[in-house]
Amino acid sequence: MKKLLKVVLVAGFVLLAGNFAKAQSKVGYLSFNAIVDQMPETKTLQKQVQDYQQQFITVLQGMQTELQTKGAAFESEQAKMTDAVRTQRTSELQELQKRIQDYQNQASQKVQDKSAELGKPLFDKVRGAIAGVAKEKGYTLVIDTSAGEPLYSQPTDDLSAAVKLKLGLK
Repeated sequence: MKKLLKVVLVAGFVLLAGNFAKAQSKVGYLSFNAIVDQMPETKTLQKQVQDYQQQFITVLQGMQTELQTKGAAFESEQAKMTDAVRTQRTSELQELQKRIQDYQNQASQKVQDKSAELGKPLFDKVRGAIAGVAKEKGYTLVIDTSAGEPLYSQPTDDLSAAVKLKLGLK
């Protein structure tokens, strides 16, 4: 009798654990980038980032022009220079090149930071819509397939259409 009771309890536990595990494993997928690209705010955001980036490009072009001018002057006057002047001018050109490279690196980082700052509200909005759809449909995990399609999935697990609907996209 005790043995039968143990078997029934173990079987009941296995069934409950199986149902619990099944309830915990509902997985959906969508392409986050594809949804963000369809948002009307994306074009405005891209324009703002391009305008910000253009400021740095203008300064860099000026610096490049200065380097080319000084380099051409150095080349034409090099034969008449003393060794000390030639060394000094070479050092100046190398310093200018280093400043250009440093400015380019700083500008690139600033553009990335600005892009992230401007994009945060948009990304948060899309993430909120994804979380809302996932909760409504009972999904516990949503996978971003922006890097590629899933290897295998049920078409009903693609949440893209539901998220677009929630965001008011076609």
